[in-house]
Amino acid sequence: MITDISKKISWLYNNPKILKGIYRGIERETLRIKKNGDFSKTKHPYFLGSSLTHKWITTDFSENLLEFITPATNNIDKLLSFLTDIHCFAASKMRHERMWPFSIPYSYKKKTNIQIAQYGSSNLGKMKSVYRTGLKYRYGDLINTISGIHYNFSFPILFWEYWKKQEEIDKNIDYISQGYLHVIRNYYRFGWIIPYLFGSSPAIPSFFLKNIKKKYPFKKNKENIFYLPWATSLRLSEIGYTNTNIIDLNIMFNDFNEYIESLQKSLITPSEKFINIGLKDKENNFKQLNCNILQSENELYTQIRPKRNTQNDESPILALKNRGIEYLEIRSLDINPFSSIGINKDQILVLDLFLIWCALIDSPKINKTDFIFINKNWEKIIFKGRKPNQNMYIYQENQKKTFIEISEIILTDLKKIALILDINSDDMQYQTVCDKIKSLFINPELTYSAKFLNLLIEKGIKKIGLNLSQKYYNEFININKFNRNKKIFEKETKYSHAKQKQIEQSDTLNFEEYIKNR
Repeated sequence: MITDISKKISWLYNNPKILKGIYRGIERETLRIKKNGDFSKTKHPYFLGSSLTHKWITTDFSENLLEFITPATNNIDKLLSFLTDIHCFAASKMRHERMWPFSIPYSYKKKTNIQIAQYGSSNLGKMKSVYRTGLKYRYGDLINTISGIHYNFSFPILFWEYWKKQEEIDKNIDYISQGYLHVIRNYYRFGWIIPYLFGSSPAIPSFFLKNIKKKYPFKKNKENIFYLPWATSLRLSEIGYTNTNIIDLNIMFNDFNEYIESLQKSLITPSEKFINIGLKDKENNFKQLNCNILQSENELYTQIRPKRNTQNDESPILALKNRGIEYLEIRSLDINPFSSIGINKDQILVLDLFLIWCALIDSPKINKTDFIFINKNWEKIIFKGRKPNQNMYIYQENQKKTFIEISEIILTDLKKIALILDINSDDMQYQTVCDKIKSLFINPELTYSAKFLNLLIEKGIKKIGLNLSQKYYNEFININKFNRNKKIFEKETKYSHAKQKQIEQSDTLNFEEYIKNR
């Protein structure tokens, strides 16, 4: 099932420099809340800049759902420092509001009016808002306020050069794109260890559950928060994740051209379900960008996505098609409630190790039957990942290994990779983190989801949510005095407003023509 990678470890050990220059970026979502925990009703703060054009501070689905974006860097400490500086700057501009420290919005009230994110009067701004309006009609507004962390990762070009020789890849094909698809397939096969280790949403409020309560053996606390005793990340489940079925879309990540064709097909194929919503309302306002299976590429919600930076007004799929895969976007991380910025260094180190491992082990092509059992493995970990003696499928229905057996194999390999990475950095950080996660595999009560659930049961979600949001706010305000990027953020804030006006003044098409030309 998991191939022996001793030879590949040896060539990595002899060529450790090919792993120098890994680039990483982080996108962190967080809800703006009032001091009492209710959703903020205010618009995106003007002093945080234009949500349309600011490089690092924007909004996701709603006006009160902030998104912080770091630039890509090959230095983990600088990455986390920049993300901290963004938080500090934002906190200093939101004196009467706080940032919710969890993925799930537990303090929602039925009368709450969730305002779709607005991006100004330009065609680009309108398109972004209409896309989100479409998400509301298709899946509901509350579900789209669930927050997460996206971790962007790219291997050095030199790594792919060596990888190509080891894998004996045809030099005439896009071996880098093929390499990233190789990683993606293995992430699907084994990436469930990430929510096992770092999942932080084992509980969910009743208003998310609707008719699904009977399907799972939920318990609930005094606040009417429902939880599963061994759950890890309900955010990633059918309850919390607006996930388009990639099996139905025939997206198997086996071949780059096939991936592009399948994605393009979903962007132009009408959906009967979404046709019934209608394109416009009675006042002739758009309810969605189109009635197709996907309004845009961003609606393909998956655990991991191939990505390429766009140029000018280029669409994401065109960027991929023209220039191939540039990096991976890992989307299966919950907000870490035990970190003020939603993620910590240990998580990054583990993800680095795991993604390198995914590139080294064999990665057979995946068919629909394989994907069914792959999805079952994810479901097992999401709903009952901490349950003792868990069995996992191995591609075929009749083949199983225990969770512990598989994790031991993976951890053994990760330790070998850690040694090589530590040679590059001249320290022990990767080997140290391997020792830390070993204890989490041995004792599930040490995982984030277990610790979070114990707090929820003991103290209640509102109390710990408000306490943490206030604690982190105080930290941000204190640290902001030493914010080295404060002037850069102030400058970008002013520039972003000016840039939005420039975009609004340069439109030559009406909105309907603009959408058709996209």
